[in-house]
Amino acid sequence: MLHTLWRGLPWVVACMVVFLFAATYYAYRVAVPQYTATAVVTLDSRQEQVVDLTSVMTGLAGDQATINTELEVMRSRGLIEKLVDHMDLVEDPEFNASLRPPSVSLKSIVRGAINLIRPPKALPDTAKDPEFIRDRVVDSVRNAIRVSNTRQSYVFKLTVITGNARKSAAIANTLGELYIQEQLEVKFKATQEATLWLTERVSQLQVDLETAEAAVKEFNSSTALINPETLAGLNRQVKDLRGRLEEAQKTAATAEARIATLKQAADSNDPAVMAEAAGDRTLTQILKRLQTVGDGDRTAFDTRFQQVLNRAQLELTRARTQIDTLNNSVTTLTAQMDEQSADLVELQQLQREAAASRQIYEYFLTRLKETSVQQGVQQADSRILSRAAVPQSTSAPRKTRIQALALILGALVGSALVLIREFMQNTFRTSEELESRTGFTVLGQVPSISVKHRKDVLKYLREKPTSAAVEAIRNMRTSVLLSNMDKPPQVLMTTSSVPGEGKTTLALALSHNLLGMDKKVLLIEGDIRRRTFSEYFKVKGQKGLLAVLSGKEKLEDVLLHSDQFDADVLIGEKTNINAADVFSSERFRNFLKEMRERYDYVVIDTPPVLAVPDARVIGQHVDAILYTVKWDSTTRGQVAEGLRLFRSVNVHVTGVVLNQINTRGMKRYGYGGSYGNYSSYYDTDT
Repeated sequence: MLHTLWRGLPWVVACMVVFLFAATYYAYRVAVPQYTATAVVTLDSRQEQVVDLTSVMTGLAGDQATINTELEVMRSRGLIEKLVDHMDLVEDPEFNASLRPPSVSLKSIVRGAINLIRPPKALPDTAKDPEFIRDRVVDSVRNAIRVSNTRQSYVFKLTVITGNARKSAAIANTLGELYIQEQLEVKFKATQEATLWLTERVSQLQVDLETAEAAVKEFNSSTALINPETLAGLNRQVKDLRGRLEEAQKTAATAEARIATLKQAADSNDPAVMAEAAGDRTLTQILKRLQTVGDGDRTAFDTRFQQVLNRAQLELTRARTQIDTLNNSVTTLTAQMDEQSADLVELQQLQREAAASRQIYEYFLTRLKETSVQQGVQQADSRILSRAAVPQSTSAPRKTRIQALALILGALVGSALVLIREFMQNTFRTSEELESRTGFTVLGQVPSISVKHRKDVLKYLREKPTSAAVEAIRNMRTSVLLSNMDKPPQVLMTTSSVPGEGKTTLALALSHNLLGMDKKVLLIEGDIRRRTFSEYFKVKGQKGLLAVLSGKEKLEDVLLHSDQFDADVLIGEKTNINAADVFSSERFRNFLKEMRERYDYVVIDTPPVLAVPDARVIGQHVDAILYTVKWDSTTRGQVAEGLRLFRSVNVHVTGVVLNQINTRGMKRYGYGGSYGNYSSYYDTDT
């Protein structure tokens, strides 16, 4: 690849020069100078606390999400719209394209030409609308502003690029000021809205508090004095009554048991049992007298027993009466206590609601006063760390950088063109390439012979025996003769893929060179269709090859001689007979056999192999075939197809000749070789 690029160095240099010229013209003539100004803004993580009050809006957190949010705020459309309105940038032609005067440029010229052919469309109404123009100006201003954050910091850079130095600085500084002002406005608006809301809320809470306190007062006035101590006293009374009730119930039970015992004893009618059951001292004394004196006092005993029984029944009645009274008292006090407990619970609930309303009211009232105070002490979360200075030099176009990039781009484009050209190259420029592609030995590399007319070739060969072309023919002759050491070739033929590759000139030059060995040479024009020998020799009605083959003429009578060419020349003749039939005939074979005996060498110039089959037919009767390939002209496919045609008829090609080499072109392409680096060793063609 490097070798290829070196060969194409002139193309690369040419591209670099073109790109450099275009870049220089653009940088110095076309590009509009640009000025860059930068203002620096920082987020304040530490703010002054004038009063120890909680703000309605807290300060910025300072995390990455906050930083990214502030970046978007700085480049937001809303902030840019404020900037446009504040600085009246709608009236600035740099941002408002409708205010710019028409300029003469390639684009405008092309557009004008198109408008001449096709009338321009009428502008839509939106294009003339002030809002539409303002939106376009906002877009232009946004494109002129760059906002960036210094990594690992709270610092933001507001960069503005315009065509005016003072304008760039003014826009950058104004944008920073508007950003800070917007922070204050947002905080002030939030505080103001909070104050209005708190005012309404405090008024409503005051009404709620008054309602709750009135409910407590009304409840107290509608019920007896209720307090926990009163309920506690009632509870103690209930407990005391219940204790007394239990005692009364026990007394009644005891009385009932005594009455039952007395009645059981009375049923036994046994005084002793009755006296024991009664447990009365008087009755016991009566029992003792009764036992002493007899049954006379039984009436007194029974009377006394009845008194004891009556007294027991009276005690039972009193106990039951007390139980009923105590039950009524307990029931009454319990109901009273339950009622007062419910009233106390309701009262406490009303009192709690009133207390909660008062607490909320006092909190909101305090917050309202704090918020009202904050309206005058709001602080922005950012400040301008460094104002933009007026730039003293342009930031664009960077002429040196543009020129350097143009040179690099030119080198890349030139290299790409060279590589593409090399990749697409389908011809042969070196013997190595020709040999590797065809697989045949390159017998010679023959430079182009500089003559104006073909008839001057013979003069050139005679007068310039030491020229590069003649020396190349001499080298080719040596290669051909040495191609078969055991049986050097005697009958030689030249051919090519297509016309115009110099095979006829090569046949003449080879014949002339063989004469230099003091050999007898016969040159035969085998291309009887084109008969190009007439351009090299003076031929007027001259008979030739066909006359000899037909037996109409003797060889000696039709041979052509020239003062500048000592070889015998047998020209072709025009005929209606197919040429391939002539060369495949037995007469032609016998003719060549005879010529081998009469001449040292026979050289036949044959037609191109891709045009007609003559060369393949003649090739079956010769000793060596020289396949001519024109330098940087004959395509690889043509050469491959021509060689394939020879292989198809089992004809061996001795070798190929790279013909009509342009030595200057070889140097330009970087191909050295015998006629690139060493061509100066030979005589020049002029």
